[in-house]
Amino acid sequence: MAGHHDTLAMDPALVKYNNMWVNRHKYFRWTPRTAWLTFAYVVAVPSVLGYFAYTTDGKWLMRGKRRGDTIAEF
Repeated sequence: MAGHHDTLAMDPALVKYNNMWVNRHKYFRWTPRTAWLTFAYVVAVPSVLGYFAYTTDGKWLMRGKRRGDTIAEF
């Protein structure tokens, strides 16, 4: 049992995928699609979430409420 660590046959497709995944930064190029996706996930989504968080700040208070009490504080 000892010393037989290379007996498992590797799937060539998985080896190729792993090499692509490890070296992905070497083959990245800015295209209109990657620029748009980067903008959407880095700027647009946090901005929308921040806007909704800012507009709803203080409207609901969940502490000390019981069943039947309203949560609206405005």
